[in-house]
Amino acid sequence: MPSHMNILVVEDEPGIANFIKQGLEEENYHVDVEENGDEGLQKALSGKYDLLLLDWMLPGVSGIEICRQTRKLYADLPIIFLTAKDTVEETIFGLQAGANDYLKKPFNFDELVERIKVQLRPKIREQETLTLGDIILDTSTHQVFRKEEEIILTQKEFALLEYLMRNKGKVCKRARIMNNVWDAQFDYNTGVLDVFINALRKKLNLNKEEDYIQTIRGVGYIAKEL
Repeated sequence: MPSHMNILVVEDEPGIANFIKQGLEEENYHVDVEENGDEGLQKALSGKYDLLLLDWMLPGVSGIEICRQTRKLYADLPIIFLTAKDTVEETIFGLQAGANDYLKKPFNFDELVERIKVQLRPKIREQETLTLGDIILDTSTHQVFRKEEEIILTQKEFALLEYLMRNKGKVCKRARIMNNVWDAQFDYNTGVLDVFINALRKKLNLNKEEDYIQTIRGVGYIAKEL
């Protein structure tokens, strides 16, 4: 990985922060550490970082708030949570705040490095406008329309819909969706994916007659034109 990649670590436990900094510098990343949420937020909003590693509980501003504020400015900046919080509800909360991935403490350092590499992979430019029935998704402007009315989605709802639409007509397995949309190896038996699918259906106002996103029980979902 090129040495010019800048990573910001916001972690209030000095032992963990120094361990991460030392390890990542050995992997040729440039690493800055902040132990306070307020300073962490200022640095996160500076625009000089290629990836953020955030603890959840911090003195001052929380990791969740840093994630939310940063995501408003930088739609594509990879954000990974490092946290002891590990319930399904907390995972969903973190992802809805805009995180790309979620690693529970204590974590394996090699796994952290691999997850960072995944997040920093160059994104391949693909077809910009996708359609599914009367739903139109524009990847260049990050907008979704249904019957000419704009539908406001969160970043992850948008990414989930985009993935399903790119695979229109194909059954998408739960684990594959989680891996591609969140770039994360979550336990795909959790309710995380179902929560996001249900939110999408509600926002898109899909009913049983117009259910473009269908459940394949025990397997996953399929985006299908009726």
